[in-house]
Amino acid sequence: MSTRIVVVGGGTAGARLAQRLPVTLLGEEPHAPYNRVLLADVLAGRYAPEVIALPGTREPARLGVRAVRIDRAARTVECADGSLVGYDRLVLATGSNPVLPPLRGLRGPGGAAPPEGVHAFRTLDDCLALRDRVRPGARAVVIGGGLLGVSAARALAALGAEVVLTQQGERLMERQLDATASDLLREHVESLGVEVHTECRVSGLRQRDGEVTAVELADGFVLDAQVVVLACGVRPRVALAREAGLAVATGIVVDDELRTSDPYIHAIGDCAEHGGRVYGLAGPALDQADALTTILRTKTPTLTDPPRAATPAHPRATTPDTSPPAVAVPGADAPAAGYTGSRALTRLTLAGAQPFDLAAFGDATPRPGDDVVQLTDATRRAYRKVVVRGDRLVGGVLLGDLAAVGTLARTWEGDEALPDEAPLLHLLTHDGGSS
Repeated sequence: MSTRIVVVGGGTAGARLAQRLPVTLLGEEPHAPYNRVLLADVLAGRYAPEVIALPGTREPARLGVRAVRIDRAARTVECADGSLVGYDRLVLATGSNPVLPPLRGLRGPGGAAPPEGVHAFRTLDDCLALRDRVRPGARAVVIGGGLLGVSAARALAALGAEVVLTQQGERLMERQLDATASDLLREHVESLGVEVHTECRVSGLRQRDGEVTAVELADGFVLDAQVVVLACGVRPRVALAREAGLAVATGIVVDDELRTSDPYIHAIGDCAEHGGRVYGLAGPALDQADALTTILRTKTPTLTDPPRAATPAHPRATTPDTSPPAVAVPGADAPAAGYTGSRALTRLTLAGAQPFDLAAFGDATPRPGDDVVQLTDATRRAYRKVVVRGDRLVGGVLLGDLAAVGTLARTWEGDEALPDEAPLLHLLTHDGGSS
């Protein structure tokens, strides 16, 4: 008898598992699974929505279906349409929700919807709604200067909007970049016509006739706005798991077999917390999906391996200078059973007259005794920095020409000892020294 595996969530992790195993995939969004990393490119008009679709699942997915309750005793998932889906193994890949800041005027009485023109930037529907609203010359304010906010600001500027990017912290992408790298990023974003305000706290929104008209800052300054994008981070989506009585901390707590506190239920991707860490990145989500594929095949011998196929290439535009940023995808070989964590690299490509690439990994803040190698080319707006602790590469930031990122990423992800005979400067030359 075959094993019934049900996956709740059609994002990166859930879709990856459904590409490799015969499962019933319940996707809340009406769209076929897509590459969320490329949403900013859809907003900017570089790609049509269908271009960012992920490879198809082995079994037809049930789309536009929201799971509302798990009955662990009966092993069923109840959906909003009243249907029940039975499972032998359940995989929660529910992803994350955008964080909505506590702004005055964001919600009306009784928790009413935000004013027209206020959008999160998390789903394809968010992206399409923004694209329909933004016109050349429209005044747009992006709240949040992290990876998502910077990407949204760039895309809105490409549509011809007058964009203001506000960041409460001291610098852009402060979680990934040091001060020098962040300054270079800010210069590039401003060169696209985006007005950047750091150490700037937003306190509220103004509206008229149900439409947003302005953003109020804590210092009393008011920014006119026809469009407001909330890019204040994400939070693991755990309500379904919590209501089912599963152990939840920040995310749904899982062990090395990606099992929750119920051995018949697993969790992967943005909703999962492994070893006290929620990654919230595409690379670890794919790692977890691949690890769980192996685990489920090992424990459920009725599952058959899918036909061997090359990993599909990511979509590319018709001209070389508009190719999308690379996204790390694990190799075709199945990993060893069990998941022990991921080493995630953040990468961002900003298009423009002078395209701008950055990559960040690990901890780029040195401790006493660490070795730091740093190269700066102000003319080319290029910057490279790596931190070495003992014989290990522990972190780095690269902006501009990223020819060395492949070698550095492989060394760091593999936690490999650095060769004694190679000078540290060797780390920052093209492809590890073959420039």
